[in-house]
Amino acid sequence: MEKFGKSQPVKRREDLRLLTGHGRYVDDIAPQGALFAMFLRSSVAHAVLKSIDADAARDMEGVHLVLTGQDLADAGITRGLDGTTMPNRDGSMGAAPKRPILAEGKLRFVGEAIAMVVADSRAQAMDAIEAIELDYDDLPAVLALAPSDVAIHDEAPTNRAYDWEIGDAEAAEAALNAAAHVVRMEVDDNRIIVNSMEPRGAYAEYADGRLHLAVNGQGVWGAKAYLGKILNMEADTIRVTNPDVGGGFGMKGMSYPEYIAISHAAMVLGRPVRWMSDRTEAMLSDNAGRDLSHSVEMGFDENHRITAYRVNTRANLGAYNSQFGQAIQSHLFARVVMGTYDCQTLYMNTQGFYTNTTQVDAYRGAGRPEAIYLLERVMDMAARELKVDPFELRRINFIKEGDFPYTTVTGETYDVGAFGRLLNRAQAKADVAGFPARRAAAENRGNLRGLGICYYIESILGDPSETAKVEFNEDGTVSIYVGTQSGGQGHETVYAQFLSDQTGIPADLIEVVQGDSDRIAKGGGTGGSRSVTVQSTATLATVEKMVEAFRPYLADKMSVEAAQIEFDAESFRAAGSNMTPTLLEAAEMARNDGRTDLLVHEETATLPGRSYPNGAHICEVEVDGDTGQVAVKAYTVVDDFGNLINPMLAEGQVHGGVAQGIGQALMEHVGYDDDGQLLTATFMDYAMPRADDVPMYGFETLPVPSTANLMGMKGCGEAGTVGSMAATANAVLDALWSRGVRRADMPFTPVRVWKLMEDAVATAQ
Repeated sequence: MEKFGKSQPVKRREDLRLLTGHGRYVDDIAPQGALFAMFLRSSVAHAVLKSIDADAARDMEGVHLVLTGQDLADAGITRGLDGTTMPNRDGSMGAAPKRPILAEGKLRFVGEAIAMVVADSRAQAMDAIEAIELDYDDLPAVLALAPSDVAIHDEAPTNRAYDWEIGDAEAAEAALNAAAHVVRMEVDDNRIIVNSMEPRGAYAEYADGRLHLAVNGQGVWGAKAYLGKILNMEADTIRVTNPDVGGGFGMKGMSYPEYIAISHAAMVLGRPVRWMSDRTEAMLSDNAGRDLSHSVEMGFDENHRITAYRVNTRANLGAYNSQFGQAIQSHLFARVVMGTYDCQTLYMNTQGFYTNTTQVDAYRGAGRPEAIYLLERVMDMAARELKVDPFELRRINFIKEGDFPYTTVTGETYDVGAFGRLLNRAQAKADVAGFPARRAAAENRGNLRGLGICYYIESILGDPSETAKVEFNEDGTVSIYVGTQSGGQGHETVYAQFLSDQTGIPADLIEVVQGDSDRIAKGGGTGGSRSVTVQSTATLATVEKMVEAFRPYLADKMSVEAAQIEFDAESFRAAGSNMTPTLLEAAEMARNDGRTDLLVHEETATLPGRSYPNGAHICEVEVDGDTGQVAVKAYTVVDDFGNLINPMLAEGQVHGGVAQGIGQALMEHVGYDDDGQLLTATFMDYAMPRADDVPMYGFETLPVPSTANLMGMKGCGEAGTVGSMAATANAVLDALWSRGVRRADMPFTPVRVWKLMEDAVATAQ
């Protein structure tokens, strides 16, 4: 054990490498002499693609290859990327159109890849791209989230991908009719671009009958499976690696056409091929997030307890089905949306529509903010209409501590929770009692002050199984092989620290190996806040197996029975023996004795259930009464993440997540014109939050250890975003309420807020 003990706020050890320019990002480590790939992308949202003339491009200096959809088909590559399908209410399956690697027959969104050029340099590839001539007939762009006579896909004549429901529609109708109070509202969730610090990129190389794709993704096995299926290759002929990754946010968890195209090119040319998107290209082609429109009704009895909840959501899927985007969001939404509130009757209908915007709609940074955002916006409105304190309304509907484990109407079983305690602590920490005085002071300045609440609960998702392998190396170091992938969360530090906590091996002697399908047989990748909880469970199982393996070996050395030997997370001990070898010492003895079987240990573990991080967010904003400028003045978070390995890294995750949520609430927004052209394709037009847009956060944890894993952990990677959108939005509406504003949707840009105030005044007159 390290000298500071377990669960300490240890600084990230990878930061020195990453911040001093020694990171190994995919575009930094492409093989010497790799050729450059660039893509010709559609400049129109919808068209019949009649022909592609690439002859001139093929003859240009430095050009090695030009690929079109027809070229891929001629090479036997006819399968497209998979997309999630959803069942319709009538029992049929939703639409499942093919998403080609390069456009076939039609163009369906601005930015869709049409052709790829591979050349000696980026400049030569760009010149060749400009030499390709297209012949196409324009078709009307479709942006409305509603049935249309203009079909983007023949498989979906009205552009509706699916019409899915959960719950009991008749029971919900009856409960709403019988409710003492019913709150109704419309809520929109604006579309955003992920904008990871490192854009998407990859390189591919082919040698000795094996393909290697290095991609900045969130795991290697999904990409490997796609390559095998689409390129018709056996699994053992494919290697996928993830080097350092500069942010993923779910967007990099999916496969994309570019990875398939450059892999095929590397095989055809026998040369490495590299591709890195620039920022505008990323904004056009990366999977976007959110873009939902909701109609919601919530019923209450005379004691203000929720009796029914009904939602109709329209989800913008873009031009193709997502691999795990909004279609699956329907499942996630329904699973989590009731959160900490005990609703007796639930009904939800979700309709997914294709549009000619970007290709799919995925989630960004958190899988469930959409659900919590909607629920907490409605709870805030209910408190206003019922004229009840918003904190008290939540307490009335909380699942009480004595009622756990608790099975919700959507089938989730929450094992533990102390929601009231966390909300009380957040209320005190945020000095809610002093808010009226702060509001009055703002009004004296001609401004508006608002306070918003969000209580969230999240269901940690993803594959419940993971494998860990621990190997003792000849140089005295130890390697731990993991099936997840860091995108900046600090996994190298956390996994080494956790293994050190359990074994006494100094953390600086532990190497974390990740992101290599040749070195790691299987894994679930990173997403859904699963990584640390699931991976650490596997590490525990591996340590237990390792200790058991060493006991009989050490029994002879220590002159005791194997059953007498105990391991105290630092060394082996047994009554009657003066030997107390550490694991490193035991491994060295085994190496000297030729017991190589004791130098590698591997185990797979499966979580018996999900964990449910939860917490309270309280946001305080001030709105300039003249300009509509919104400033976040104070922000308080109290979370229940269960037990933590490294509190400092958990807090860092919350800080980043809150900044992301505030960014969406105040400024981030994707804009298209009527022709489907992206208007926010640079950072000159798409606003990202900066340091002066967010305050210093008040943060603490009140852990209620989970019973779903041995460590009592609950995931924390997405929690900041899950809570911050609704807390900020509720605070803005609270500030604007006195001006007569009754509906306010993100983003709260100055011009939008100013117009809300002006429209409210005009309506009142």
